[in-house]
Amino acid sequence: MAATLSSFEPATGDLLWTGEIGDADREVAAARAAWAGWASRPLTVRVEALRRFGNVVRGHKEKFADLIARETGKPVWESLTEVDAVVNKVDISVSAYGERTSQRRLEGALGSRVAVRHKPHGVLAVLGPYNFPAHLPNGHIIPALLAGNTVVFKPSEKTPAVGARLVELFHEAGVPEGVVRLLAGGPEQGKALAAHAGIDGLLFTGSARAGMSLHRQFADAPHKILALELGGNNPLVVWDMADAFTAATIVVQSAFLSAGQRCTAARRLIVQDGAHEELLATVVKLAERLIVDHPHATPPPFMGPVIDNQAADQLQENFLDLLIKGGRPIKQLSRPDESKPFLTPAIIDVTAVEKRSDAELFGPVLQVIRVPDFDAALAEANNTRYGLAASLVGGSPQLYDRFWANVRAGVINWNKPTNGAPSNAPFGGVGLSGNHRPSAYYAADYCAYPVTSSEAEQARASIGVGLRDPYAANELEG
Repeated sequence: MAATLSSFEPATGDLLWTGEIGDADREVAAARAAWAGWASRPLTVRVEALRRFGNVVRGHKEKFADLIARETGKPVWESLTEVDAVVNKVDISVSAYGERTSQRRLEGALGSRVAVRHKPHGVLAVLGPYNFPAHLPNGHIIPALLAGNTVVFKPSEKTPAVGARLVELFHEAGVPEGVVRLLAGGPEQGKALAAHAGIDGLLFTGSARAGMSLHRQFADAPHKILALELGGNNPLVVWDMADAFTAATIVVQSAFLSAGQRCTAARRLIVQDGAHEELLATVVKLAERLIVDHPHATPPPFMGPVIDNQAADQLQENFLDLLIKGGRPIKQLSRPDESKPFLTPAIIDVTAVEKRSDAELFGPVLQVIRVPDFDAALAEANNTRYGLAASLVGGSPQLYDRFWANVRAGVINWNKPTNGAPSNAPFGGVGLSGNHRPSAYYAADYCAYPVTSSEAEQARASIGVGLRDPYAANELEG
């Protein structure tokens, strides 16, 4: 009997999906066999196939969103926005491919021309995360397919049902089965795929720890593309903001959307000491009003559970560790039902904590840090090995210019939350947040490689210097 993988709804604990664990050798071989045929199709044909995929997803929007909600625990309203992002990714990627990897012809010397075109890598592995199990891997898959690659997709073992359904929707749209392959399984299957000699690159979204491991693994394979989209210990600075409620709303959205399970979520709130009381009081009042419930609850919840009990246990341990080290709780982290991974939003002042851990607490825990001046706020914002997202709320245009120039991050916002980055712009970070392969609009850059050609319709060649005169040689011999 083949080994199986099961998925359970975090909000209820009910069994949602069971499927057979895949084999990396088999899936890579299938993708390799399909690659030449897919790559040789005209771009217009690939575009048409992917636009059919977008239409198929649109037709299954409610059911697909329901599956995402059940498997991740996120509210249905949020899952619907994820499905919209899957659909919109097609047209955005088509535009990006045309802009980032367009064919160009230049005039060369002596009537020749220079052509710049792009080629696909071949078979690309995609490893997806659980927090956006459809949108984030799709952000790699669509650009990869447009460029002419085939894909072996391994979803997170925590959200295999969404991953399997995503692949089914590609096939329902007429994308050949060999072009998009599903590899269901756990860490063992992910490691086998990443190490497989038959892949030409790996596109990964996940934790910094896993990303560093992959980076070391690929050090001996410079011929393979590696694109890493990792996490962040993101700062949100509130400074000289008169409207406490608006600022608090941005704080809550930044820290607690998706139960804090966004790589761009605000982990650290940096405020001016002595001018922070009203803001924090307003943030607490707003956080206490947030509805935490199962995805289909009425009224709709702001956030659901974290992904599983293991994640909830770890977050509780992290919060306790901060308390032990001197953190002052502003709003306690609580777990209403110990058998389920529902957590209430938590806020803790860690100003007095020495040697604060530079860790991404992937959940609804916001750490507050009080500083004396804006120089200290900038220093604290950069007090991390990560560099994904950062936001300034309040201040003047001049202060924002200073913030933008000095903060080290790939997404820098003003009077906006740290999360919710647009798909029609590049998305990525520096430091432990990525390896300078930004995704979203710039995903086209790592899905194809440029080829420069010098071309002429007739061959002409001459050597103008460095040759002996053949006639002079004959005279000497005579």
